Amino acid sequence: MQISRSKALLCLLILLTVLPTGCSTGKPAPSREQPPLLSHDELIRPYVQLGHIQVTREVYGILDYEVKPDIREWGLDALRAEAEKMGADAVIESEVTGTTTTYLILPSTEYRATGTAIKFK
Repeated sequence: MQISRSKALLCLLILLTVLPTGCSTGKPAPSREQPPLLSHDELIRPYVQLGHIQVTREVYGILDYEVKPDIREWGLDALRAEAEKMGADAVIESEVTGTTTTYLILPSTEYRATGTAIKFK
């Protein structure tokens, strides 16, 4: 009886070791690069506009009268992510702005990133 119990325990340990590694052998799906941000000077091929993109973010308690580099980076990354969802090849006319207002004593800054998603013909 003692031998069969140890064999069962050994089989259980082997199963617990093999099962998690056996399930994780698949390759992840290749990720597509996000569409680049282009200026009008860089457009050499004809294109169609897919739509206007606008992403907003509101921050409370901060007086911020200029758009800092990390906010600009957030805005441009958000535009590229939304353009990728639309199947765009690029984003043009990208802009990141910030507007600060104060409600009673609580300052609020709204950051807005805008751009146009395009697809090359």
